[in-house]
Amino acid sequence: MNLGKYPTFIGKPIKASFKPVHEVCTILLSAFLVAAGLNLFLVPHHLLSGGITGVASIIGYITDWNISLLYFVLNLPLIIWGWKAVGRRYIILSCLSVITTTWFMTIIPEYQVTKDPILAAIFGGIISAVGIGFSLRVGGSTGGFDIVGSIVTYKHDFAMGKLLLIMNGVVILILGFYKSWDLALYSMLSTYIKGKVVDMIHVDHVKVTCFIVTKKKDEMLSQLRKLHHGITCMHSEGGYSEEDNYMLMTVTTRYEVPAVRKTVMATDPQAFMNVVQSTEILGRFTRPRR
Repeated sequence: MNLGKYPTFIGKPIKASFKPVHEVCTILLSAFLVAAGLNLFLVPHHLLSGGITGVASIIGYITDWNISLLYFVLNLPLIIWGWKAVGRRYIILSCLSVITTTWFMTIIPEYQVTKDPILAAIFGGIISAVGIGFSLRVGGSTGGFDIVGSIVTYKHDFAMGKLLLIMNGVVILILGFYKSWDLALYSMLSTYIKGKVVDMIHVDHVKVTCFIVTKKKDEMLSQLRKLHHGITCMHSEGGYSEEDNYMLMTVTTRYEVPAVRKTVMATDPQAFMNVVQSTEILGRFTRPRR
């Protein structure tokens, strides 16, 4: 049996066997970063990260209930919704993230790393956003509004960071009315930074157009079709060599560009590929679930 260029482990290529391990480790790291951003920067200053975490924090500030437990309980209905709307694998990873984030929040002490609320807002937002971005990159989420955002962006290709900023802004306004507009504005700064960082890491919504010039049209089409995006094939001619070529055009996401590049180079090492960012797309665009 030919299993490809990778050695095997219990009948599967080692690369495929270790993919779940990589995903779980990434989820654990992201959960630790989110919990650290909260307990070391945001919570000590009574700042909000927005979303379900923010709702849990507000309730915790009012009632002195355990914020990590509230975070877990409030995520349950969203997890059920995500299971139906996005898929089982996504929710399994999200559940793992919610559980481990809750656990990390109980073991990481609430400690003021800095007494400056502006620095706390900035670094708390960055650290939390990196954790959220890592989780989204492997196909999961950190729960809460991330699940809502993933459902919306999957169906409408809206920037995740922008959507989180809008939803989190509503929660932060509640903090302003309840406690202090200074804290609300600091929290908004943190949320804005978090949204920008998430969009830098999570690039599923960014569309690019790949132009591939090759002589191996049939082989290239056969391999590119496995990526589940539409392909347009055009006959072309070299400007200097005057040799016949074919140019294939396909629109994909920035996240999937490495897979396209790998496919092109494996099929035709002499191929030429140009990738440009697409500012607007009209018509049907299919993004496969991860």
